[in-house]
Amino acid sequence: MQTLFALNCDKELTFENAKKTYWKSIERSYHLLLFNLFVLTEITQVALEDGKKRKSKHLPSDIDKIFTPKLFNNELIQSLANSISLNKEYDRLGFTNSVDTDLFKKMYKAFSKKEEYGNYLKDENGSHIDILLELYRFCRSNEIFTEIMEDGFVNWSDDKSLVIGALKKCLKSLPSEDKDFYKSHYPDAETVKEYGEALLINTNNDDESLLELIKPLLKNWDHDRLAVIDMILIKMAIIEMLSFETIPTKVTLNEYVEVSKMYSTPKSKDFINGILDKILKDLTEDGKIVKKGRGLVE
Repeated sequence: MQTLFALNCDKELTFENAKKTYWKSIERSYHLLLFNLFVLTEITQVALEDGKKRKSKHLPSDIDKIFTPKLFNNELIQSLANSISLNKEYDRLGFTNSVDTDLFKKMYKAFSKKEEYGNYLKDENGSHIDILLELYRFCRSNEIFTEIMEDGFVNWSDDKSLVIGALKKCLKSLPSEDKDFYKSHYPDAETVKEYGEALLINTNNDDESLLELIKPLLKNWDHDRLAVIDMILIKMAIIEMLSFETIPTKVTLNEYVEVSKMYSTPKSKDFINGILDKILKDLTEDGKIVKKGRGLVE
């Protein structure tokens, strides 16, 4: 969507350069995942310093007495911390010295006050994956984390949901004996090329015919004055319904309505839903919607 929007706004941008931009955006999303893993590891590592401070107290609390730095020493985080190739990637991408370590300490300190962390420390069999997911949830609502992400990555707001899902999947796959385990979380080549790039190419190539299909449904609307994002989303949805036989039409409709909520005007979701619903009915009646598998045509 962002690539098609750029093509619409920048008349000097060629389609070939737009495709290159698309592939670069995939790479940036992957870098975001790696950076989130880096941040998570750095925050948990503060537990080592926390443990030393607690041990040196003259009047330790009950929590101080039972404290262990297992937030960092567990096998999941150790898979991240001990991966030589992953740490080389951090260095190559400039992550290692990009964030003031005091910020990690502040985030850890805030998280250490949460009841969930206290319960984790008290429970000898406390779930490492559960506490790490809780830590990541905490980070996403933390002002310091948000500032780090927004200042360092212009694509954070666009790719956030994808990165969150990928990070959860990565953590749940740990521990791993494969030191290059993180590479398996690079966006699937089939999805990137056979879906993403194909959707981009077909939507761009069929722009005029798509507009002619949409125009009759825009009663009392001047299509030139419609939000650019709305038109792009409608065109992409039509291409998805026509070109991708294994994607249920209901999934397509819901997907683009949800995207409109994030990127367009408050009324766009109803407008887009109404237009796509009419177009789907027309295309279905004309026999142009072909889906493989039971229940794929709604």
